[in-house]
Amino acid sequence: MLKDKVLSGMQSSGKVHLGNLVGALQNWVKLQDRYDCYYFVADWHALTTGYSTPSVLQESVKDLLINFLASGLDPDKCTIFLQSKVLEHAELHLLLSMITPLGWLERVPTYKEKQQELQDRDLSTYGFLGYPLLQTADIIIYRAKYVPVGIDQVPHLEISREIARRFNHIYRDIFPEPEALLTEFPKVPGVDGRKMSKSYDNAIYLSDTPKEVEQKIRTMTTDPARIKRTDVGTPDLSPVFQLHKVFSTKEEQDEVAEGCRTAGIGCIDCKKVLIKNVLNVLEPIWAKRQELINNPGQLQEIVDKGTEKARKVAQETMKLVREAMGLI
Repeated sequence: MLKDKVLSGMQSSGKVHLGNLVGALQNWVKLQDRYDCYYFVADWHALTTGYSTPSVLQESVKDLLINFLASGLDPDKCTIFLQSKVLEHAELHLLLSMITPLGWLERVPTYKEKQQELQDRDLSTYGFLGYPLLQTADIIIYRAKYVPVGIDQVPHLEISREIARRFNHIYRDIFPEPEALLTEFPKVPGVDGRKMSKSYDNAIYLSDTPKEVEQKIRTMTTDPARIKRTDVGTPDLSPVFQLHKVFSTKEEQDEVAEGCRTAGIGCIDCKKVLIKNVLNVLEPIWAKRQELINNPGQLQEIVDKGTEKARKVAQETMKLVREAMGLI
C-alpha cells in the first residue's frame, strides 16, 4: 500500500538551533515512519533574503544536511535532497508564474512583515515577492498530500492550494491541493526571552560546544521579580521555565515551579536541571554530527541518492505539466 507523501524543507540561512530541532526536525523524525517523506534543504529560498552573502549559504547547506541526519532522519525511511539540484522546481516555478495573479503574492501575510523585520536588506526583488510561488512549486511538484505546519502557518499554505486549484481549472487535474498536517510546535525562547532566532542572536545551536550551551543557559533571563535568592517568583514569566516545559520531565517541571514560587530554589539551581536535560538531548546529536563531519563521503552519497530519487519524481510531474500546457 502506497503511503501518502509529506513534503517539508528548511532554509539554509544559518546554523540550526534548538527551536529548529524542537519545532521541525523532531517532528519530521516521527513522520518518516508513517508517510513517504521528502525533506529538502531550501537553498534557493535562502537567496530570497540572503542573496548578498553566498559564503553563508555554502556553509549552511552542509551544516543543515549534517543536522538533518544527526537529529534522526533516516535516508532509508525518507528522501533527503538539495532543492537547487532538482532544476524542475525552477521550471515549475516559472510556469506557475504565468498563471498566478500578482495580488495573490502581495497579500501573503509574511511579505510585509519580513520587509519590516529585515529593514537592513533590500527586499524589493521579484525573488522575495515570488517566495510563495517557489514554495508552491516545491510542494506540488511531488504531489504531496500533507505539509507539516503549526496552526498559525495554515494561511501561508492556502496560497499553494489556490495556485494548484487554478492550474487544475485552467488545464487539467494534475496537482492535489496540499493539506496542512497540523503539528504542535512548542514555544522555544532564546536566551533573552524572545523567540529563539538567528536574527536575534539569542539561539543555542546544535553546533555549540557543551561549554557554550551551559554558558548560554546560565546567562538566560529569568523572572525579573527574583532579584535576590529569597524573592519568590512566577515560573510562567521565566523563559528558563518555558524551556523546562520542552526538555524536562513533568516531575522536574513541578519541582522547579514550586521552588520558584516559594523561593525554595535559586535561579542557578533551576538552570542546572535544564542544562543537564538539554545536554542529554544534544549529546547523541553531537556524536552523530562528528561522525558525519569525519566522513564527508557518506554525507555526499546520502544527498546524491536522495536528490536523484527526488529528481525522478519531479521529472514525472513536469512531463504531465508540459503536456497539459501544450509545451510538447
